[in-house]
Parts: sequence; structure tokens; C-alpha cells
Amino acid sequence: MEQPLLNEHNKAEYPPMHTAEHILNQTMVRMFGCPRSMNAHIERKKSKCDYRLSEAPTAEQITEAERRVNEVIDRHLPVTVEFVSREEAAAAVDLSKLSAAAGETVRIVRVGDYDACACIGAHVGNTSEIGHFSVLSYDYEGGRLRLRFKLTE
Repeated sequence: MEQPLLNEHNKAEYPPMHTAEHILNQTMVRMFGCPRSMNAHIERKKSKCDYRLSEAPTAEQITEAERRVNEVIDRHLPVTVEFVSREEAAAAVDLSKLSAAAGETVRIVRVGDYDACACIGAHVGNTSEIGHFSVLSYDYEGGRLRLRFKLTE
């Protein structure tokens, strides 16, 4: 597995966990029709993502989300990066979190045919480098679902 990389804020990033976050985000979008996480804290040992949902998911739905994330990881998909114009990017991905100061060229990270997202973070080259995704816990309050998760080899 890759070692953590430092991003532009000198914060260590762990590429397997960051890539798993992309897969989780797309899984949540597909399962619940919600936007990608509104808030995320991604660390090597455990991470969390917050989602806006109109109602609390069932335990079965959380288990199914976990299963789907691992299914995508197990497909050994390539993780690629491309640079496109802001206009091209807007036609393919949600740019609502991208600041106007980001410039006219946007970095798109693709996880095979499963996910595409504007992102400046560090990622693995293939989902086979991620490991196993596990939901540690979750809670739902006031329309916010918080998922806490980890990766194991």
C-alpha cells in the first residue's frame, strides 16, 4: 500500500481511504439519490462522511451500502486522472463545491466506470489497492446521516 502523501495544506492523505470515499459517495448517490458527502473527515485509521437524507436509512440499507462498496473495490477498477476545461467538467460532474478561484482546468478522478469527481486529492492506481471497507457505526439526526468507516487489508 502507498504511504500517505501531503496535500497542499500539508495534511497527510491516505490514498486507499480517499479512493474508498469516492466509491462510498457514488454508492450513496445511487442508493439514496442524495448528493455526495457534504462533510468528510478522511484519515488512515478511520474516516467519516456526512450525507443529507430525508429519512433515516435502515440497518439493512447500511449493510447493503457496505456490500456495494466492497463489490466495487473487488472489481479491481483502474483509478485515472484527467484534466479538462471547467465547461467539459461541468457537463460530466457536479462542480458545486469547486471554488471560482480553482481556474479553468479541472482535475477529474475516475474510478473505472463507477465514479467521476472533481478532486485534487491522492488516490490509488487501482481499487485492488484499497482493502476491505467496513462501516464502524452510523447515526442519523436532523436530516444528516454520519457514516464512520475503516479499511482493513
